[in-house]
Amino acid sequence: MKKQALLSVSDKTGIVDFARELVALGYHLLSTGGTAKLLEKEGVAVEEVADYTGFPEMLDGRVKTLHPKIHAGILARRDIPEHMKALEEHGIDPIDLVVVNLYPFEQTISKPNCTFADAIENIDIGGPTMIRAAAKNHGSVAVVVDPADYPKIVEEIKAEGAVTAKTRLALAKKVFAHTARYDGMITNYLTSLDAENKPATKFPDVLNRQWVKVQDMRYGENPHQQAAFYREQQVAPGLLAGYTQLHGKELSYNNIADTDAAWDAARSFDMPACVIIKHANPCGAAVGLNPAEAYAKAFKTDSKSAFGGIIAFNREVDLETAQLVSKQFAEVIIAPSFSAEARALLSEKKNLRLLVVANGGAHNDFDFKRVGGGLLVQTPDIQICPESALKVVTKKQPTSEQIADMMFAWRVCRWVKSNAIVYVHAGMTLGVGAGQMSRVDSARIAEEKAEEAGLSLVGSAAASDAFFPFRDGLDVICDAGATCVIQPGGSIRDPEVIAAADERGIVMVFTGERHFRH
Repeated sequence: MKKQALLSVSDKTGIVDFARELVALGYHLLSTGGTAKLLEKEGVAVEEVADYTGFPEMLDGRVKTLHPKIHAGILARRDIPEHMKALEEHGIDPIDLVVVNLYPFEQTISKPNCTFADAIENIDIGGPTMIRAAAKNHGSVAVVVDPADYPKIVEEIKAEGAVTAKTRLALAKKVFAHTARYDGMITNYLTSLDAENKPATKFPDVLNRQWVKVQDMRYGENPHQQAAFYREQQVAPGLLAGYTQLHGKELSYNNIADTDAAWDAARSFDMPACVIIKHANPCGAAVGLNPAEAYAKAFKTDSKSAFGGIIAFNREVDLETAQLVSKQFAEVIIAPSFSAEARALLSEKKNLRLLVVANGGAHNDFDFKRVGGGLLVQTPDIQICPESALKVVTKKQPTSEQIADMMFAWRVCRWVKSNAIVYVHAGMTLGVGAGQMSRVDSARIAEEKAEEAGLSLVGSAAASDAFFPFRDGLDVICDAGATCVIQPGGSIRDPEVIAAADERGIVMVFTGERHFRH
C-alpha cells in the first residue's frame, strides 16, 4: 500500500523542501490550490485533490477537501478490518500524513482596513476539519500544523520508517490547541462587533485566551500552593515572558511576579534607570547618567528592604554596575543585556538569576484579576500625564527643577501599591509609603523610611496616586519638608486641600489621572 500525504498550507514556509523530502521517502502527494501550484512550479510531483476525488473545487475555493475520499482516507483506523475493507470497496487510499495550516484569520483582522467580509472569508472550514480528523485518528495518521516540525518529521521517518506513535500523539495535542485558539480568535472578533458588524468594544461578549505552559513551579506564593508559569503564543518585544535566563536557579512564582513589576517600571523611563522591587513595591528607584549611578541612588533609598530584592535596569549592565550590585544579595537582575565582564562577575553568585529581555514598547492588551467564579478585565495602566498637561492649582508656581522632580515622582508612584505616597529629589526616591488603608499612614511611613536611610525630605517633591480626601495627608507631607506635591485631584474637598497648600506655601499640581494599583 502506497504512503500518502496531503499538503494544503497558507503559510508556505519550508513546504517545498519538506515536500521534496516526502517524495524521496516514497510518499505520494495530494495538494490543493496555491500549494499544488507552488509544488508543481518547483518540480515536485503532486496530484491535485480535485483530480484525486474527481470533484472540482467550487464556490470560490470554499469547497475543496470536503469529500469522502479525503476524510475516509484520514479517518479510517488501520487496526479495524472493516474500515480498511470499506476503503478498498470504494477505491480510497489511506492518507498517512496531513500537513495543513489555516487561513490567516489573525493576520487579516489585525489589518486596520480589514472589513467584515474579509474576516469572514478568512475563516477556514476545510483546514480545521482535516486536521481535527487527523488528530482524532492520530493512532494511524500524523498531522502537522507547524512548519517548525517539518525537520523532525523527516528525521523520524528516515530513522523509523514512519512517524512514531509518541510523536503522532504530541502532534495531535498541538492540533487541538491550534484549533481551539483559532476558534477562540473568531469568537472574540465576532462577539466584539455591533449590530452593523463594526468593531464596538475592546471587550468581546465571550472572551477566549490561550497561554502555553513554560514550566511547573515548586510552589506558588506559599509552599502549600501549586503553581505554573504560562506565556502567550507570541510574546511581543519588551514583555517579560520573552525573557532569556543567562544564569541562576529556576525562577519562583514570586520571582516572576516581582520581576515583571520591576521590569515594567524600569523600562518606563527614558534616562538610564534602576528600580528595586520587594514584594511587588519599589523600595528604590532612580535615574542617572549611567546604570551604576542609577543603581547607587536607588539602593540608597532603602538598602535594608533592597536585601533579597529584584533589580531592573533599562540599559546594559556593565562591569562598574555589576561590581556595585555584587556587593549585595539580590534574587534577580533583569536588563536588556549584560556586558561579558558583568555577566562573568555576576555569574559567580550561584543563587542569583540573570535575565535579559529586549527593550520594546509593547504592553499587554489586557490585565486580568481572578475573582470567585469570574474574571476582572481591564486595559493596562500605561497612561502617564505629560508635563504639558499639568495643572498648577496653587498660588505658588513650580520651578523647572520641581516640575522634573514631580514628573519623576509621578512615574514612580504608578508602580506603588495603593494607597501610595512617594518622596523624591534629584532623580531618586527618598521614601516610599505603600499599600496602606490610610493615605496619611502612607505619608508617615514614607517619611519614616527616609529617616531610616538618613535622607532629608527638605525641598523634596511628593506624589500621591489618588486625591487627598482631607488636608491631613498634605499636612504630614509639608511637615516632612516637601515643597511641591503632584496628585490627581478630583475630590469634593479639593478647594480645602488647595487652600491648605497655599497656607503652607507649597506648590501643588493636578494631573487629572489616578494610578490605583491593587
